[in-house]
Amino acid sequence: MGNFALAHNRIRLLVLAIAVVMFLFGIRLVQVQAVQAADYRLRAVNEMENTSTLPAPRGEITDVNGVAFARSVAAISIVVDQSQIIDPARTAGFVAPILGLPVATVQASITGKRKWYMVDQNAQPATWQKLVSALAIFNAKYPPMSPERIIGFFPERGYIRDYPSGSLIASLIGFVNHDGKGASGLESSMNSQIAGVDGKYSYANGYGAEIPGSQSEIIPAQTGTTVRLTIDRDIQWVASKAISAAVKASGAVSGTVIVMDPKTGEILAHATAPTFDPNNTTKVSLAAMRNPSVEDVYEPGSTGKVMTIAAAIEEKKVVPDTVFTIPYALKRSNRTFRDHEKHPTERLTTSGILAISSNTGAIQIGEKLGNQTLYNYLRKFGVGSNTGSGLPGESMGILPKVANWSGTTAPTVAFGQGYSVTAMQATSIFATIANDGVRVSPTVIAGTSDASGNFTPAAARTSERVVSVATAQTMRLMMESVVSAAGTAPSAAITGYRVAGKTGTAMRIDDTCGCYRGYTASFIGFAPADKPAYVISVTIQDPKGLHWGGSLGGPVFKQVMSFVLQSRHIAPTGTKIIPVALNEKELLAKKVKIAKTNA
Repeated sequence: MGNFALAHNRIRLLVLAIAVVMFLFGIRLVQVQAVQAADYRLRAVNEMENTSTLPAPRGEITDVNGVAFARSVAAISIVVDQSQIIDPARTAGFVAPILGLPVATVQASITGKRKWYMVDQNAQPATWQKLVSALAIFNAKYPPMSPERIIGFFPERGYIRDYPSGSLIASLIGFVNHDGKGASGLESSMNSQIAGVDGKYSYANGYGAEIPGSQSEIIPAQTGTTVRLTIDRDIQWVASKAISAAVKASGAVSGTVIVMDPKTGEILAHATAPTFDPNNTTKVSLAAMRNPSVEDVYEPGSTGKVMTIAAAIEEKKVVPDTVFTIPYALKRSNRTFRDHEKHPTERLTTSGILAISSNTGAIQIGEKLGNQTLYNYLRKFGVGSNTGSGLPGESMGILPKVANWSGTTAPTVAFGQGYSVTAMQATSIFATIANDGVRVSPTVIAGTSDASGNFTPAAARTSERVVSVATAQTMRLMMESVVSAAGTAPSAAITGYRVAGKTGTAMRIDDTCGCYRGYTASFIGFAPADKPAYVISVTIQDPKGLHWGGSLGGPVFKQVMSFVLQSRHIAPTGTKIIPVALNEKELLAKKVKIAKTNA
């Protein structure tokens, strides 16, 4: 009985041991088959087959409605094992016409002993198929292993970047290098997001290269993030056409148009001229690839008077009807400043100084503020700091500290020279007035979508109050006079709408000599003036001949803004323009009229 019990216990222990072993074997099997399957698969193919990188397509860059500005298109790079080419001259003569390449180029690529050499990088898949079909027909005439057959060409999968809109928005979008990495614009600054994650595939090894049809995916490639812009392609097209025509007609060096929603900071159009085609950058200079809206700085000229006058109103130093004695010339320190056109001494109101863009009047208004206060307001409006647009290469502009001002700096700054801004900064300044005194950082990014199409909106923009609602509303009323018959930009008026804005004609710094040479002509405005929906800036650099901001920028503004208002279904407000007194005579007449009405 004792022996039976002992045997029974031994059997139980044996069964238990077998169960433990099977359990451990099961765990290991799960680990191998499920947890480490990919790793073992990769080891296996590394030992039995060759592996290669599976390129990932970049994410798209689209307009606000999903229209692609940049996309990845499948391509095949055709490579050759030179050691398999028996007769390079004969082979090149057959292959070159199919690839659309010069015979001499193909012959040079296939001649030698290298096991791998690029023949046609990023060819269309149809080109490879055409070559495969042609070789199949050709080689069918000869028996296998015949030296008469043409072999040694192999495909490598990849993608090319395609820009369906061509040059329409090239300075903003940018382009990619031959290695598929962003080289400029958003393609560069957002490269880490737009670029996907490469995968890996295996293939059978035939004479040192891929055997067509043997490819097997090991690790799938992950498509990059798609970026949706705030840009509206239709508005962009109109803006691009308008600024290109203006630059050409004026013989200017360049031009920029920016359309902004002042409440959200969203940029609806970003047009520059001249531009380039990102599909073909082989002969494009580095200068042409720049984004002038944020990289190039210029002295704003009279558009800068808006900040001077807004600051003086905010500080209660002046009101729209404050009267000044305005001479043609005014001496400060060792320099004499002049208005753009000679005139007898006048008695103008603050509104009149803005309407006719008087330099000597702006100097007097600036002097009521004091140097430090004037400087502080320019800083609050964003001069000398980054706009927060996130665009690559953005300049902060130039605003010297007050400690470095000379006796002529303050009067120069008061009428918009002596400091520099970018076109994006200038647009943001006027958007602040349009948005009731609140500055919202501009942006071109609406949001992003992952490979599954899940959209994530961009974070809300930062904002800062610069002047009060009352000051902003007062400025808008005064700025309407600029586009009146008595102002400097009647060409910017739009029938049926209230429009406000300001012209700028500034002497232009020439970097080649470090001196003033030529002009920057600009007009920046918004509509409807009493309920601003959109702000549009027009900047034209170094026009030849006629160079006034109202004459050159006004018509471009009118053309683009008219389309924006119509396409966005912005109806006229229906309110009447409240006239402001531009000079002492009009002011007295206004007071008499009010007195008679009250009587």
